Amino acid sequence: MITVALLSKWHVHAVDYAKEAMDHPNLSIRLVWDEDPERGREWARELGVPFEADLDAVLGNPGIDGVIVTAPTNIHRDVMVKAAQYGKHIYTEKVLAITLEECEEILAAVKANQVKFVISLPRMVLPYTRLAQQMLADGALGRLTTVRCRCAHSGAVPYEGHPNGFLPAHFFDPEQCGGGALIDLGAHPLYLSNRLAGPARAVTARLTTYYGHPVDDNSAVIVEYESGALGILETSFVSSSSPFLLELHGTEGSLLVENEGVRFKRAADGDACWIVPELPEALPSPMEQWAEAILRGAPTDITEIDAWRLTQINEAAAVSHREGKRVVIGHSPVHA
Repeated sequence: MITVALLSKWHVHAVDYAKEAMDHPNLSIRLVWDEDPERGREWARELGVPFEADLDAVLGNPGIDGVIVTAPTNIHRDVMVKAAQYGKHIYTEKVLAITLEECEEILAAVKANQVKFVISLPRMVLPYTRLAQQMLADGALGRLTTVRCRCAHSGAVPYEGHPNGFLPAHFFDPEQCGGGALIDLGAHPLYLSNRLAGPARAVTARLTTYYGHPVDDNSAVIVEYESGALGILETSFVSSSSPFLLELHGTEGSLLVENEGVRFKRAADGDACWIVPELPEALPSPMEQWAEAILRGAPTDITEIDAWRLTQINEAAAVSHREGKRVVIGHSPVHA
């Protein structure tokens, strides 16, 4: 049994991860810590476990094997570096960090202390992502020329009694979040495109605010990949009824995903209708991969490189918008 401490209820997915851990046969929640003690004590009461206000006491507890981190993004580095130094395995909400410098500090601590690390990139394990990777590997679409991906919701659209929409007010705090829609919801298009198109070489971004928030709520990024492919990546907190969209276009065909619907067409098929493919099985969830890595040393599909590249694009997009220019990016000698 893997004993787990929950580190903060700050993120909106904290409750989801707690439930998944409680439902997992090999995970057991034993402690709660929160940078907001009142919120943490209430959560601990709900879960029926103790609350500990001292983070060092949590991490130094020999009865804790790993931590699930859903703390504010701006304290991810401090929390996770310390967790790794105490020898605790780490499962974390995206994004890993606001800057590449912080990201690399976390990954270096993970490596130095030989702890198991998984970041929650849930769309990476879904059937359509597996199909897309396989079709690209098989050359079924020819050479990839364009990836377009959109992930959006109405989380910042005001409604009665909720002036900020359904998202909590702290999701618009630039210090805690390091950004808005792009760094949070936009993570999904970014990490999918990175996985499908490979290393990036330049980023151009516009991070706008429709409702005047101090962070972006409606954003778009163009990523130029070393392969020559373009990524056109969109996200929004101000789009009602917007479906999830993923498009892969290549020299020999196209694959389209709308929500869970998938179809493809190849030049070799002439004017034939779009084909609805048989989808592969989903991979284990990120948390299941983490548990298997801890228990059996199993390799994870979601890797540190995925976390590093996501941070790389987010940081470059922020610079591009702030300075109004195309940003050329490079590689990490360790993680890319």
